[in-house]
Amino acid sequence: MSKILVTYFSASGVTARAAREIAQAVGADLYEIRPEVPYTGADLNWMDKKSRSTKEMSDPACRPAIAGPVENMEQYDTVFVGFPIWWYVEPRIVDTFLESYDFSGRTVIPFATSGGSGIGKAEKSLEAHCPKANWKRGKLVNSGAAAWARSVLGL
Repeated sequence: MSKILVTYFSASGVTARAAREIAQAVGADLYEIRPEVPYTGADLNWMDKKSRSTKEMSDPACRPAIAGPVENMEQYDTVFVGFPIWWYVEPRIVDTFLESYDFSGRTVIPFATSGGSGIGKAEKSLEAHCPKANWKRGKLVNSGAAAWARSVLGL
């Protein structure tokens, strides 16, 4: 039987709730993509051109450091990757995560939370970071995360 990991980055807790719901629904392990330097409220103020998140998202090469690695990443055949949509794509720290591991041949399933943006641009961006992964269609999971995750896996 394949082993499943649900990874997520959550700035406000919304994506964390969805990730926990998915992990419980599919019997997966859970890993939080935590920044080495935690974000403050001021860092997340997207209306401030000088805020940390705005600076990161304005620089496609930016790769914020992650606090700690996934233990035994090689054991996972399927990896869900969750995040809030920032500037129509995934936050740069998710890029850091994707570029930290070899996803060749693994099934990777994105999910996102958003107040209004779709996941389409993020999916294209994610696939560009890990072209050798077996990408499944992603979904915005502002609600119904568990049912969607089970259906994606055929459970």
